[in-house]
Amino acid sequence: MIESTPGPMDPDLLNEVRGKFAHVDACPFTGPRVFFENAGGALTLNSVVETSAQYAAIPDNQGRDNPASKALMDVIAKGKEDMRTFFNAPDGQVFVGESGTEVLFRLVRAAAFASAGGGVMLGSTLEHPASRSAMHHWASRTGREHVLVPHDDATGTVTVGAYRAALTPEVRVATIVATSPVTGKAVDVSAIANAIRTASPDCLIVVDGIQHASHGRVDVTGVDGYAVSPYKMFSRHGYGVGWASERMEAGAEALQGTAPGTWELGTRDTGAYATFSDVVDYLRWLGAETGGTGDDRALIEAAADAIHAQEAALTDAMLHGTGNHPGLTQIEGVTLIGGTGAREGVISLTLDRMPAAALVDHLNARGIRTHIRKNDHYCGNVLGPLGLEECIRVSYSHYNTHAEVVQFLDAMAEAAR
Repeated sequence: MIESTPGPMDPDLLNEVRGKFAHVDACPFTGPRVFFENAGGALTLNSVVETSAQYAAIPDNQGRDNPASKALMDVIAKGKEDMRTFFNAPDGQVFVGESGTEVLFRLVRAAAFASAGGGVMLGSTLEHPASRSAMHHWASRTGREHVLVPHDDATGTVTVGAYRAALTPEVRVATIVATSPVTGKAVDVSAIANAIRTASPDCLIVVDGIQHASHGRVDVTGVDGYAVSPYKMFSRHGYGVGWASERMEAGAEALQGTAPGTWELGTRDTGAYATFSDVVDYLRWLGAETGGTGDDRALIEAAADAIHAQEAALTDAMLHGTGNHPGLTQIEGVTLIGGTGAREGVISLTLDRMPAAALVDHLNARGIRTHIRKNDHYCGNVLGPLGLEECIRVSYSHYNTHAEVVQFLDAMAEAAR
């Protein structure tokens, strides 16, 4: 049986989707605007806003013998079950941390101490400083070399072939970034993880899924750790979510006397679990609305496919134009970071006749929110080798519209003139 490939979202459904998000078409400080700054933090579900207020007001704590406390524990249990479904993780542990970055540091630290001594820790030059810094820190603390696989400057990604060139049985811990937050280019996590397993079966593999999580399927099969930042996937700031395989348990810190597999340190915010459930509930709904059937995981996968298809249509229009509106590949003076291939919600670019800061201002004045990225500790790994000091990042999501893309392209054409 040949499965149909999802296409751009039906306009009526897209309107319904947009109605589920706060501030979808207007900033509370400046008024109407197009939000193309999703990589800095996605729009927030209205349900998340309401849930956050509800749980912020509850004075009771977890683990007490009263109805309110028991209700909170039920919310946490549901949140953890929803996390498992989202990660496709029937075993291992899900946990809430301070942020996605803090979760990555914990996962890398646990992997460094759960793995066999000696050897090397392997990552890539494409990675965000969250995983690169954690790997560098714990490699030095455990007396290991931190080896970096070079990414390809032209395509803005890192390949399984590049990883294979660095693989030996001595690799103890490896990190993979699922999608670059600078280039928007996805990485074949499954192929790279399989190659690592073949070369070093006991290697512990940690994935940074922070940029990818809101743009496609998340599946932890074949890896040992995975981190996401809920504020980049329609929830809110203030927490990160991680998953760790049972192989990571030996390296995890825990309070003395707690049950095995308890990764949380101290009391976490019940609202964090509840708002993650809001995200999963939204994905279930979207999956059903876009033709998905079956259990919760099947609906989440259907939602991810629909999101990916909608964003692919937006990417195509941005790059190649639509109607009589020229795309970025047709506007004179535009250079795309990472070339013209498919992306996951991010296009970074320069315009030869306008500094990045001025271009961000130009777009802001026309009601389009974007962001400057600089050759610093966040983006220097991508921009530095290209000889660039800055660029602008345009980042979008499935709730953005064709009309918003046209507004952006017209503003870019005006800037180029």
